[in-house]
Amino acid sequence: MSAASRAPQRSIRTPQRTNRTNRAHGRSRSQSRGQSRGRSHGRAVLLTGGAVVAALLLSACGSGGKSGGTGNTGFVTGSDGIATVKQGSRVAAPELSGKTIDGKQLDIADYKGKIVVLNVWGSWCGPCRLEAKNFVKVSEDLKDQGVQFVGINTRDTSTSPAIAFEKAHGVTYPSLYDPTGKLMLRFKKGTLNPQTIPSTLVLDRDGKVASRSLSALSEASLRKMLKPILAEK
Repeated sequence: MSAASRAPQRSIRTPQRTNRTNRAHGRSRSQSRGQSRGRSHGRAVLLTGGAVVAALLLSACGSGGKSGGTGNTGFVTGSDGIATVKQGSRVAAPELSGKTIDGKQLDIADYKGKIVVLNVWGSWCGPCRLEAKNFVKVSEDLKDQGVQFVGINTRDTSTSPAIAFEKAHGVTYPSLYDPTGKLMLRFKKGTLNPQTIPSTLVLDRDGKVASRSLSALSEASLRKMLKPILAEK
């Protein structure tokens, strides 16, 4: 067969090789896109997981929010941002114990029979500094009426700045040292749990959570928060 007669056969086979090559490249591009989507999905999952953890570790120095009492939560939030639960619908606070910022052992359960004011704070938190003098004043005024104030210091990487904070503001009541926020995570979801820094919770004489604020409190607001619980028998 002459070279001229073979030429058309070569021209017919060439597109076939090109098609096979294009299909191979197509599969390669599809696999690359699939791998890229897989990696993107993996990163999204990791980011979502990180966001959940961050949310569980509380909002730093939040201005406070208003949570309505829906479903079985049993609490109602007033226009002042203070959430309250009726006496018969309250749930017990979780076990809250550990070392204080000065190294002593403390268990909130030991204060049963008293009204306990729990204040979540950090030395780095601006609103915490603003409300500190109010807590000192009210704690001194009400200590003879069976009211015990307890701080929960969080996100301070050492106790030194926390101790300096208490000295600067004249805080004499104890504070549990909780740098990772694990004590706050013990409160059940859907109850009056601390969600921001600062947060303040009031426990009634039975150790049940009666009210909560998710923002810095003035002296007047703190007294208003305590007044109905002081009147309970």
